[in-house]
Amino acid sequence: EVQLVESGGGLVQPGGSLRLSCIASGFTFDDYAMSWVRQAPGKGLEWVSGITWDGGNTNYADSVKGRFTISRDNVRDTMFLQMNSLKPEDTAVYYCGASGVWGQGTQVTVSA
Repeated sequence: EVQLVESGGGLVQPGGSLRLSCIASGFTFDDYAMSWVRQAPGKGLEWVSGITWDGGNTNYADSVKGRFTISRDNVRDTMFLQMNSLKPEDTAVYYCGASGVWGQGTQVTVSA
């Protein structure tokens, strides 16, 4: 069974940092590019970042460029999203995905 499990969300003050993790199972992790998307309250899904199968190429939405860093560990079948300089507008449920399969999400709340 293909499974993606996100963790690492929480409540953080503006300017703070969080590191999200996405653990994959049930498929050959390093065969796939991976992505992070998010959904803010009352809004649609927003693509955040993507990474190629080997981590050699990464891309970011303009809204997070320079603040977020995506990475992956193909030995541990895990992807990460390091989020720095967080803003209230980063508040959302964050999902990791590969080839149309998505995890259950982890809540990130940025508030004073």
